[in-house]
Amino acid sequence: MEKIKVTITKKGEESVKNNHPWIFDEEIINVDNNYNNGDIVDVYSTKNKYLGTGFINDNSKIRIRIISRNSNDTIDSSFWKRRIEYALNYRLQVMDKEDLNAFRLIFGEADGFPGLTVDKFNDVLVCEVLSLAIDIRKDIIFNELLNVLKENNIEINAIYERNDSTIRIKEGMDTYKKYYYKNEKITNTIVIIEENGIKYKVDYENGQKTGFFLDQKKNRLAIRKIANNKKVLDCCTHTGSFSFNAIKGGAITSTALDISKSAIEMTKENAKLNNLEDKMNYVVSDVFDYLDNIKKGEFDFIILDPPAFTKSRKTLKNAIYGYKEINKKAMMKIKRGGYFATASCSSFATPSIFLDMLKKASIEAGVELKLIEERRQSPDHPILINVPETEYLKFYIFQVI
Repeated sequence: MEKIKVTITKKGEESVKNNHPWIFDEEIINVDNNYNNGDIVDVYSTKNKYLGTGFINDNSKIRIRIISRNSNDTIDSSFWKRRIEYALNYRLQVMDKEDLNAFRLIFGEADGFPGLTVDKFNDVLVCEVLSLAIDIRKDIIFNELLNVLKENNIEINAIYERNDSTIRIKEGMDTYKKYYYKNEKITNTIVIIEENGIKYKVDYENGQKTGFFLDQKKNRLAIRKIANNKKVLDCCTHTGSFSFNAIKGGAITSTALDISKSAIEMTKENAKLNNLEDKMNYVVSDVFDYLDNIKKGEFDFIILDPPAFTKSRKTLKNAIYGYKEINKKAMMKIKRGGYFATASCSSFATPSIFLDMLKKASIEAGVELKLIEERRQSPDHPILINVPETEYLKFYIFQVI
């Protein structure tokens, strides 16, 4: 098959040389051959210098996604197997043994798989494919995933495709949820995992994203000491994870708050699973409304872990206003000497932008914040320092003074 050569602008060249894997439509000068969306192309500078090999898709705002900078690479099953081995070996190295029951195995571009997420929940792999080129090659990739894990004595009894994101439509793909593979051991779409010594039921068919947010794993541990002997409010609890870690850390009580009734029902089931019901309270409410109506000092420690307020730069200004309001409301309800943890999972709200927002919120709330810890996502969600989009989760713990 004849190679397809793409020439890009000086601006695109600089981005690729700076190790960013994305090339946008306006950065393409010429494509020297016919191609189909999802094909592999070689990228060159205006001076005819090879820059990398990637996937092309006219449907995407990201026209080309670089997958290799080695002109000798052959993008075949062996290539993908090596990438999977690198990803797994990294996690086996940087994560504790007890973390391996549930972890993110593939984190998109950070692992060299543009648009692919693979989460391991006990014996199930839940995959989200947001790139047409990966979708075209998923049979090869999924087969090698099973091979590599089997070679490492890691049992997998199902692969579930959680492909219901509308991003797929923009990339020229259908949306759906279904099993790619399962054996007779799998009887339903709920699996029990263990994280930080706590068990959770994960509904990987109907839960948010792939069913459970693994990126806060280490941050949940970090709040345990702070929660000791405190009355805790866990805002946007999802399935109770910060609440349970607070109780494990010695909290007097933890109130799990979420606008989703089904999330609270799952939190109740998880509390029962861990024999933590006696110290739990549950509230189904909008977090803004609830914070307006509680008394100052009712809780000693408030944790905010809201969903992303923005998924684009266009809405960043409004999102920062929303973050400021919710954080200010929480700060105003904590008495002097109390504690406060807050998070953002939007890559557009960068650490500097988010911290600046917190400074303004604290001034408007009439409090000062004493920083205890500044944290990021768990290491199974690796950050590439030249790809800011891979650094998305910010987590701060403060004392309010």
